Amino acid sequence: MWTLRELAEYLGVPVQSIYQMNWRGTGPRSFKVGRHRRYHPSDVQQWLEARSSDMGSAR
Repeated sequence: MWTLRELAEYLGVPVQSIYQMNWRGTGPRSFKVGRHRRYHPSDVQQWLEARSSDMGSAR
């Protein structure tokens, strides 16, 4: 499970962007573990694939 900072580093975005995605409900699925939020790499991958610019393109 990744921390918020690890997710931000993986995506190459500021930590604040992850906070905003969580607040808006637009980020990858996450889990609360105590006071901390954690992200499973496979959930992040599914979230990224769902937002791929290739989705829905004619081939």
